[in-house]
Amino acid sequence: MGSPIEDLLAVLPGDRVRTDPAVLAAHCRDEADLCDAGTPLAVVRPRSTAEVAAVVRVAAAHRVPVVPQGARTGLTGAANAVDGALVVSLTGLNRILELDAGERIAVVQPGVVNAQLRWAAAEAGLAYPPDPGSWESSTIGGNVSTDAGGMCCVKYGVTREYVLGLEVVLADGEILRCGRRTVKGVAGYDLTGLFAGSEGTLGIITEITVRLRPAPGETRTVVAVYPAMAAAGRAVAAIVAAGHVPSMLELLDRTHLRAIEAYRPMGLDTSAAAMLLAATDTGTGTELAAIAECCRQAGASELYVAEDAVEAEALTSARRLAHPAMEHLARQAFPGGRGGLVVDDVAVPRARVADLVDGVEEISARHGVLVGVVGHAGDGNLHPVIVVDRADESSVDRGRLVFDEIMRLGLALGGTCTGEHGVGLLKKDWLAREIGPVGTKVHRALKTALDPDGIFNPGKVIALP
Repeated sequence: MGSPIEDLLAVLPGDRVRTDPAVLAAHCRDEADLCDAGTPLAVVRPRSTAEVAAVVRVAAAHRVPVVPQGARTGLTGAANAVDGALVVSLTGLNRILELDAGERIAVVQPGVVNAQLRWAAAEAGLAYPPDPGSWESSTIGGNVSTDAGGMCCVKYGVTREYVLGLEVVLADGEILRCGRRTVKGVAGYDLTGLFAGSEGTLGIITEITVRLRPAPGETRTVVAVYPAMAAAGRAVAAIVAAGHVPSMLELLDRTHLRAIEAYRPMGLDTSAAAMLLAATDTGTGTELAAIAECCRQAGASELYVAEDAVEAEALTSARRLAHPAMEHLARQAFPGGRGGLVVDDVAVPRARVADLVDGVEEISARHGVLVGVVGHAGDGNLHPVIVVDRADESSVDRGRLVFDEIMRLGLALGGTCTGEHGVGLLKKDWLAREIGPVGTKVHRALKTALDPDGIFNPGKVIALP
């Protein structure tokens, strides 16, 4: 047996294995701040399931860590390299293998970009609903690994709900096929659900069978502006209590409204405490009118209903600008590349959304750290965005403190430490607190059973003893 690199080159074409420093540096981390990253031994770019299995067999023989990566758009450090690891970049497995409009399924490789699948489904008169904020660049493999969500989750749910079957390379290089292609199927343990959301810690996903839906009707949108966060919270509660199911129900706080207006002026009311953006896709205006009435009765100071799809998209664009606007704000606040964002992800019961936002505002003021809140009010999943100066250790420390206090608040409100971004490095301690010692023991048992040598994405999701 030679070195790991020698053994890789013996089973793979030479262009699949890269060790030049620039490539290694480019594959060290995802987009999460406050997460450590190591330097990999090599970046491997397989083009087939067989090549992934060959890489894993070499890694297992040498007990070298393996870190799967997609587009590296994650926000929790789940794709960060560890020193001496083999980074397995799955972006080369990027084909839509099948799209069956009659059965409403698609079979894709993990490197297929979310937008690519959505466009292909649309051409067949169908829809693939999961729409993470990074949908134009993130991969389906990464979406499945983190159980990604998005703005449409309030009506259509997260990625896991669309995954019917998987092909997975296990820690010994064997290839597992689990799940189904049928509408119904309840045979055996739900191994497909187990791997969805496992963030590469249990196996490497090399093929995904997903459920598609009929294309929705025309989208209609309403924007409601509120002078107080409590009023926006009342509107969310009223919409849910009335049984309405919007296809989108998004919240932006004052910090985000001001950041968006500074980044790309749109005439937003920057004196408002909050803005709700609601949409329906039933093709009629009946439900939208009812949602608008809930917003009005909750105390909206301004209400605007889009008359057509063009206006609806113009209103939705404000929400899509939230993250780049906050990046712009961080650059302005701390020039020279010092401004950083820590994007949190906490989900609480929908009735506690306003309590979470008010609590974040108090935490922000007490520690002197700017925090904006944006997110999916319709399912209680909000993203406090913490602005830090990367070059100032005290600023980073305060950012960490604020992050932890927000996590503590979310759990105290009956929530969970992540609604769609996953756990990665950033939240593994908070996951342990949330699931308790018995839940932690079960997680560790599953990890040990499937990856006894601990080579798959070590240090992520669950801390091993």
